[in-house]
Amino acid sequence: MLQPVTDTVWIDSEADRPAYAPVYTVPRHFDLADFNLWTKGQPFDYFRALREVAPVAWCDQKDAAGFWALTRHDDIKQVELDPETFSSQRGGINIFYGRPEQRKGRLYGAALNTLICLDRPSHIELRMQHRSFFTPEYVANLKARVETKVDQLLDELEARGPVVNMVEHFSEQLPLYTLCEMLGVDEADRPKVKRWMDVLERISSLVRAKGLSTTLIWEATKARWTIQDMFKYGERVIQDRRDSPRDDLLTAIASAEVDGEPLSQEFLDGSWLLIIFAGNDTTRNSLSGTMRLLTEFPKVKERLIANPDEIGTHMVPEALRMVSPVMHMRRTTTKETEIRGQKIGENEKVVLFYGAANRDPEVFPNPDQFDLDRPNKDDHLAFGLGPHVCLGQRIAAMQLEVAYRKILERFPNIQWTGKIDILPGNFVHGIHKLEVDLGV
Repeated sequence: MLQPVTDTVWIDSEADRPAYAPVYTVPRHFDLADFNLWTKGQPFDYFRALREVAPVAWCDQKDAAGFWALTRHDDIKQVELDPETFSSQRGGINIFYGRPEQRKGRLYGAALNTLICLDRPSHIELRMQHRSFFTPEYVANLKARVETKVDQLLDELEARGPVVNMVEHFSEQLPLYTLCEMLGVDEADRPKVKRWMDVLERISSLVRAKGLSTTLIWEATKARWTIQDMFKYGERVIQDRRDSPRDDLLTAIASAEVDGEPLSQEFLDGSWLLIIFAGNDTTRNSLSGTMRLLTEFPKVKERLIANPDEIGTHMVPEALRMVSPVMHMRRTTTKETEIRGQKIGENEKVVLFYGAANRDPEVFPNPDQFDLDRPNKDDHLAFGLGPHVCLGQRIAAMQLEVAYRKILERFPNIQWTGKIDILPGNFVHGIHKLEVDLGV
């Protein structure tokens, strides 16, 4: 049976120091490990400074070992394509897994015992068993249902308008619907999935919090209850699919095997957590981030209204490059290595900042411009690269294409009002609120 990652993972501590002294002098006007600093958006100015003077930057953090931050496209690409040296399994894919007393319980285990935290060969074997739900044929079939749902959501937006919170009434609703259609979640249970998504989006800031106030203690307690409910539901519904298979993704998860053995409950928990979180957040924040871009670049918006066929081919990849909804992934070195003249020891964290890579001027000239004619826009790393490239990228791109084709057709004067709330955290660009005026 596949051994849980939690049994073998390297547990770092604040006392761990790099084996080799940093060769680059790191500017200190931004702390990449401070969740609260990311509530103003990704630090693109700081990324620019790091690319120029410290492309392999040592960053300290409280409660855990520091990490090497990579900000250049070519370096991140090198790491993504070398999983033997830069492991997902040895240390997981997050910079931070909680303080020592928090590294226990079902949520902690599920965050590590999951497909995305496995290395070859188990990663490939498990990934291949889910591929039928991410093929072009499956996406084309799903697209018709997504189009119907988008029309319904836009009807509801207009009824609520003209000024509405796009996240609450559109961006979080569409990926919720799409995910539940893929999983085969019964209609009556879908509000639960929404509640779980909301809690998971906020959980990282609760994990980081110290000296909790009464309000935060109560919020953390409610989150714990909600997470327990999520896992109990997942356990129940996966057992149901084992007993009574259907043609849905839940059945594929329930029937998955590695080395001829069914997945243990630890990995079933991880699969359930991953699909709830990854199936929602990237698309949700891409939808909202793209609306902000279209307001900031009105000429691009005008061109897309006149040429809607360019939405799928030109806008979607360029918007993903600009938004970079997944902000980082972490790898852990399996041996001593070197990146751009910086020696790195074994069991050290290497963190890939996709937002920095996607605005690297050596790869994308004038990187802060939303350029529909950019010849290499598909070279963005918003979905990662190599063996861990996002399995659901076709699903996410399809939703973006359908959503913006219909939004611009129906509400050509739609504008972001300038009001936005971004959740604390450096893993996912969590846009919690984005107010828009439909212009009708």
